[in-house]
Amino acid sequence: MNKKDAIFGNLEYEYGWTKITTFNFFGKEMEIDLMIDGEEDGQFEQGQYIAYQSFLEKWKEIQPKLLTSILDYYKQKRHELGYDVEVNEDYPLVETTDQILAMINLDGIVVPYADIFEGRDIRITFNCTWDAENGLGLRLLNEKVIEVGYQDIAV
Repeated sequence: MNKKDAIFGNLEYEYGWTKITTFNFFGKEMEIDLMIDGEEDGQFEQGQYIAYQSFLEKWKEIQPKLLTSILDYYKQKRHELGYDVEVNEDYPLVETTDQILAMINLDGIVVPYADIFEGRDIRITFNCTWDAENGLGLRLLNEKVIEVGYQDIAV
Protein backbone atom coordinates (compact mmCIF):
# COMPACT_ATOMS: atom_id res chain seq x y z
CA MET A 1 0.00 0.00 0.00
CA ASN A 2 1.28 3.49 -0.89
CA LYS A 3 0.55 6.91 0.56
CA LYS A 4 1.57 10.45 -0.29
CA ASP A 5 2.17 12.48 2.86
CA ALA A 6 2.65 16.25 2.85
CA ILE A 7 5.68 16.07 5.19
CA PHE A 8 7.20 12.61 4.69
CA GLY A 9 6.53 12.31 0.94
CA ASN A 10 5.68 9.12 -0.95
CA LEU A 11 5.62 6.22 1.46
CA GLU A 12 5.10 2.49 1.21
CA TYR A 13 3.53 0.39 3.96
CA GLU A 14 5.09 -2.90 4.98
CA TYR A 15 4.86 -3.41 8.76
CA GLY A 16 5.51 0.34 9.01
CA TRP A 17 5.83 3.26 6.61
CA THR A 18 9.08 3.58 4.66
CA LYS A 19 10.74 5.18 1.71
CA ILE A 20 14.22 5.42 0.29
CA THR A 21 15.40 9.01 0.29
CA THR A 22 18.60 10.94 -0.30
CA PHE A 23 20.26 12.61 2.67
CA ASN A 24 23.35 14.77 2.79
CA PHE A 25 25.78 13.55 5.45
CA PHE A 26 28.90 15.72 5.76
CA GLY A 27 28.66 16.82 2.13
CA LYS A 28 28.08 13.31 0.79
CA GLU A 29 24.71 12.37 -0.72
CA MET A 30 23.56 9.01 0.63
CA GLU A 31 20.51 6.88 -0.06
CA ILE A 32 18.93 5.90 3.25
CA ASP A 33 15.73 4.38 4.57
CA LEU A 34 13.25 6.74 6.19
CA MET A 35 11.00 4.73 8.52
CA ILE A 36 7.95 6.21 10.22
CA ASP A 37 6.09 4.29 12.91
CA GLY A 38 2.40 4.19 12.08
CA GLU A 39 -0.63 2.05 11.53
CA GLU A 40 -1.85 0.87 8.16
CA ASP A 41 -4.37 3.75 8.01
CA GLY A 42 -1.48 6.18 7.40
CA GLN A 43 -2.47 8.61 10.14
CA PHE A 44 0.63 10.02 11.81
CA GLU A 45 0.83 11.90 15.08
CA GLN A 46 1.44 15.66 15.11
CA GLY A 47 4.48 15.04 17.33
CA GLN A 48 6.05 12.89 14.62
CA TYR A 49 5.78 15.72 12.11
CA ILE A 50 7.20 18.22 14.60
CA ALA A 51 10.11 15.93 15.53
CA TYR A 52 11.02 15.24 11.90
CA GLN A 53 10.76 18.86 10.76
CA SER A 54 12.81 20.12 13.71
CA PHE A 55 15.40 17.41 13.01
CA LEU A 56 15.65 18.48 9.35
CA GLU A 57 15.98 22.16 10.28
CA LYS A 58 18.87 21.42 12.65
CA TRP A 59 20.51 18.60 10.66
CA LYS A 60 23.65 20.62 9.85
CA GLU A 61 24.18 21.45 13.54
CA ILE A 62 23.41 17.91 14.68
CA GLN A 63 25.95 16.11 12.47
CA PRO A 64 29.17 17.10 14.34
CA LYS A 65 27.51 16.19 17.66
CA LEU A 66 26.66 12.76 16.25
CA LEU A 67 30.30 12.16 15.38
CA THR A 68 31.50 13.22 18.83
CA SER A 69 28.99 10.86 20.49
CA ILE A 70 29.93 8.01 18.15
CA LEU A 71 33.65 8.56 18.80
CA ASP A 72 33.07 8.49 22.58
CA TYR A 73 30.99 5.32 22.22
CA TYR A 74 33.65 3.69 20.02
CA LYS A 75 36.44 4.48 22.49
CA GLN A 76 34.38 3.11 25.38
CA LYS A 77 33.45 -0.07 23.46
CA ARG A 78 37.09 -0.56 22.41
CA HIS A 79 38.18 -0.23 26.04
CA GLU A 80 35.43 -2.58 27.33
CA LEU A 81 36.52 -5.24 24.85
CA GLY A 82 40.18 -4.82 25.84
CA TYR A 83 41.28 -3.69 22.39
CA ASP A 84 43.04 -0.66 23.84
CA VAL A 85 45.53 -3.20 25.26
CA GLU A 86 45.31 -6.07 22.77
CA VAL A 87 45.34 -5.27 19.06
CA ASN A 88 42.21 -6.06 17.03
CA GLU A 89 41.94 -5.16 13.32
CA ASP A 90 38.21 -4.39 13.64
CA TYR A 91 38.83 -1.86 16.43
CA PRO A 92 41.85 0.25 15.41
CA LEU A 93 42.99 3.21 17.50
CA VAL A 94 40.75 6.15 16.56
CA GLU A 95 41.22 9.60 18.04
CA THR A 96 39.41 12.05 15.75
CA THR A 97 35.91 12.52 14.42
CA ASP A 98 37.34 12.50 10.88
CA GLN A 99 38.66 8.99 11.51
CA ILE A 100 35.31 7.82 12.87
CA LEU A 101 33.49 9.43 9.92
CA ALA A 102 35.51 7.19 7.57
CA MET A 103 34.25 4.13 9.49
CA ILE A 104 30.48 4.78 9.33
CA ASN A 105 27.73 5.16 6.75
CA LEU A 106 24.35 6.71 7.42
CA ASP A 107 21.81 3.93 6.95
CA GLY A 108 18.41 5.12 8.14
CA ILE A 109 16.28 7.58 10.05
CA VAL A 110 13.39 6.41 12.22
CA VAL A 111 10.50 8.61 13.33
CA PRO A 112 8.93 6.69 16.24
CA TYR A 113 5.51 7.24 17.74
CA ALA A 114 5.47 10.64 19.41
CA ASP A 115 4.05 9.62 22.77
CA ILE A 116 6.87 7.30 23.85
CA PHE A 117 9.07 10.06 25.34
CA GLU A 118 8.50 13.68 26.33
CA GLY A 119 10.02 15.64 23.47
CA ARG A 120 11.00 15.29 19.83
CA ASP A 121 12.23 11.70 19.37
CA ILE A 122 14.30 10.67 16.32
CA ARG A 123 16.49 7.59 15.86
CA ILE A 124 19.38 7.20 13.42
CA THR A 125 21.01 4.00 12.18
CA PHE A 126 24.49 3.59 10.75
CA ASN A 127 26.54 0.80 9.27
CA CYS A 128 30.00 0.69 10.83
CA THR A 129 33.25 -1.08 10.02
CA TRP A 130 33.90 -2.37 13.54
CA ASP A 131 30.60 -4.24 14.00
CA ALA A 132 28.91 -5.07 10.70
CA GLU A 133 26.49 -7.48 12.38
CA ASN A 134 25.04 -5.13 15.02
CA GLY A 135 25.64 -1.77 13.37
CA LEU A 136 25.25 1.46 15.26
CA GLY A 137 22.16 3.26 16.51
CA LEU A 138 21.58 6.67 18.07
CA ARG A 139 18.55 8.06 19.85
CA LEU A 140 17.98 11.79 19.78
CA LEU A 141 15.59 13.67 22.01
CA ASN A 142 15.02 17.33 21.18
CA GLU A 143 17.89 17.07 18.65
CA LYS A 144 20.40 15.94 21.30
CA VAL A 145 22.01 12.51 21.45
CA ILE A 146 20.72 10.64 24.50
CA GLU A 147 21.84 7.09 23.67
CA VAL A 148 24.40 5.37 21.44
CA GLY A 149 24.51 1.61 21.01
CA TYR A 150 23.79 -1.22 18.65
CA GLN A 151 21.46 -0.46 15.75
CA ASP A 152 18.52 -2.17 17.46
CA ILE A 153 18.13 0.72 19.98
CA ALA A 154 17.07 2.89 17.05
CA VAL A 155 14.43 0.71 15.42
